[in-house]
Amino acid sequence: MSILKLKPAYKDYLWGGHRLVDEYQMDYDGEILAEAWTLSCHPDGPSVIQNGPNKGKTLYEYVQENGQEVLGTHCRRFRDFPILIKFIDARDDLSIQVHPNNGFALSKEGQYGKTEMWYVLDATEGAFIYYGFQKEISMEEFSERIRNNTLQEVLNAVEVHKGDAFLIESGTIHAIGKGCLIAEIQQNSNVTYRVYDYGRKGKDGKKRDLHIEKALAVTSRMPVIQKGEGYPHIADCDYFTVDKLNLDGNLTYRLQGNVSDASFMSILILNGEGTISNKQDKVSYKKGDSLFLPAGSGDWQIEGTCDALVTTIREKASPIRVGVDIGSAEVQIGAINNEQHIIAYEQYPLNRELTPEQIIDDLSNRVLQILKENDIPLDQCTGVGVGIPGTIDRKNGKVLYSNNIQWEDVPIVQQLGKVIPCPVRIANNADCAALGEAVAGAGKEYSDVAMFTLGGGVGGGIILNGKVFEGGIMGGSEIGHMVVRSGGRICTCGRKGCLEAYASVPALLQNAEKVCGEKISLDEIFERYRKKDEVISKVIEEYIDALGVGVVNIINIFRPQLILIGGMLSKYAEDFIKPLNDIAQKESFGGMHGMIPEIKVAELGKNAGMIGAANL
Repeated sequence: MSILKLKPAYKDYLWGGHRLVDEYQMDYDGEILAEAWTLSCHPDGPSVIQNGPNKGKTLYEYVQENGQEVLGTHCRRFRDFPILIKFIDARDDLSIQVHPNNGFALSKEGQYGKTEMWYVLDATEGAFIYYGFQKEISMEEFSERIRNNTLQEVLNAVEVHKGDAFLIESGTIHAIGKGCLIAEIQQNSNVTYRVYDYGRKGKDGKKRDLHIEKALAVTSRMPVIQKGEGYPHIADCDYFTVDKLNLDGNLTYRLQGNVSDASFMSILILNGEGTISNKQDKVSYKKGDSLFLPAGSGDWQIEGTCDALVTTIREKASPIRVGVDIGSAEVQIGAINNEQHIIAYEQYPLNRELTPEQIIDDLSNRVLQILKENDIPLDQCTGVGVGIPGTIDRKNGKVLYSNNIQWEDVPIVQQLGKVIPCPVRIANNADCAALGEAVAGAGKEYSDVAMFTLGGGVGGGIILNGKVFEGGIMGGSEIGHMVVRSGGRICTCGRKGCLEAYASVPALLQNAEKVCGEKISLDEIFERYRKKDEVISKVIEEYIDALGVGVVNIINIFRPQLILIGGMLSKYAEDFIKPLNDIAQKESFGGMHGMIPEIKVAELGKNAGMIGAANL
């Protein structure tokens, strides 16, 4: 992968100066250059690639064309590109302002909130920033001081010098004072609530808007507590990690590193010149340059003299994921931690009278509510997975068709994304159940697992190398619709002889009723089987034989390490696990000379699909 050199997007805000042109040779011919967005996928100002085969494309276009892999696995939890990096030249004071957190910003503005980091490149004598309050103040005092223009009296003014760094978390009131030249790394957001702007007027001659009510709602009125920024990183939070790179040209002329699959790397050159190279590319750099190294691009080397800021994305601390299992009659929602424990849970009936849009809206609000009620910040939730019965287009986030809940061509990911601020992924719920057992249940010691879900139909999933097997086209595996009796019973899908027509609960009940002349329950069927009832024994033997053909087929095709039996009939699986194992040993290709997987009962019950969905 190439090393990308980026051209900034430029902003001419009225408080800006001209130092970025004079000292950083920015290619800009206006009178005022307040900000240069050096690494940006934001629609308000994307940066543009200056070199290589992607020259002329925006960084956003490059990411869209090359996919999530160029950002890295640590970025999967973000719905959008995670950060924005800029230079800021404050010739005049910036407005006193505050940024909302993710939850508030997404609900009110439709984009992420903002936590940011400032690194002071230069500062005139006496230059300062406002950084929180001097002491805790009440909401009433805060509001009154905004109205009577005395807010500055209670703000914490901090004199700044070259090399200082500050982490400005969302909710912190702040302002950059005149005479500051700053490099800023922030969340990918352009949401700002002004509370005081010195009475200045914009280009239209009108006073610039203030956002007092919103600012009152999101501002922390406590003093900022410094958290030891500077060691081992200049700044470190769930959104970005920033380190300083220095080549003095004497003791240190060359540094090497590696860009893994976990995160991309951004290098912002603060001064100096030289080259940076990897196996694919060699690029020169100078003061003010912004370089992007895609995740997985491997070993790199930088030579010359420079000071630079290196930004990466680390793994989320204490992440929570939400798993949703939509069934034919009920919906389960669970908040799942890293240990695969369910720390919050809700179950409710699926109202089939509602439209898909209404069901999805209700689901969205319930997900947010379960997080709120259990004091789980939105920032802590790294993703939402949804298991749905039917044929699923995972790539485009759609339910193509679900006979169980009568959905057709429903863009569920898009609709959930309007409310839920996390990445949303979907899969067939049988695949989710298999994944749940593979990561947290009976299959957690195995990487290759096949699961049969025996209930109203016959579903299941295939897990290969720890991932859901989907094949080359959408829809995944349909274990229940392999033919086990050529020309046999009519299946719900219209074919004859499918496994579902022999191994589902309705199939078993109908066959028992047929031979017994009356309806009998599952409990009674298996109770009579244990008592060696001859009539029922023949029913169960036929059932085991058909299921055994299906199991052997899956073993011969996929060679899994483990076969699991789940669903409603797993309650009775101990009655037929041994004969199933015998069939597998006898009928699977290779027999006793091969590695024939053991057949076990699934452990997670109805929670399997929810836990699996959370791991999508």
